[in-house]
Amino acid sequence: MSDENGEGGESDNGEDGPEYETEFREHPEAYRVGRGEEGVFKVEPYKSELLPSWGYADRRTADEGGEAIYEKFREYRESGEFVGMDMARKYLQMGYTRAMRYARYPGGQKYEDGEEREPEHWADHDKREAALVYDVWWKRVEDDETYQRAKERHREQYG
Repeated sequence: MSDENGEGGESDNGEDGPEYETEFREHPEAYRVGRGEEGVFKVEPYKSELLPSWGYADRRTADEGGEAIYEKFREYRESGEFVGMDMARKYLQMGYTRAMRYARYPGGQKYEDGEEREPEHWADHDKREAALVYDVWWKRVEDDETYQRAKERHREQYG
């Protein structure tokens, strides 16, 4: 279900970061929580496990993707894999933010000729529905007490 808007990633200086060489299931200490959706296309093996379920074409796609990603979140939670839990949270968050951008800006284009466009309400109703679905799943993960404790522990231990 991966969307056509999947992005590869390079650091700002054009070089691959060390995250491309790290297997985070074996080395969770190398993972940094970061902001928002940072690392969503870099952190393996979680990227490969989550990206195929992610998509935001419409409500049905978001329902299926959100449910599948949340199920992976539960598996990671059961096995004590904080990095996996956080990556699942990032994919749910990204489902919301990407779908909402397309919902508010025709073709998902926030900028035109270097200038920010005025958002529309609603440029794409299907994408708005998808965003609302992902928002529910994202909040469910964010509010999960086990996730919150694991996030705090990870930050205390590894930064």
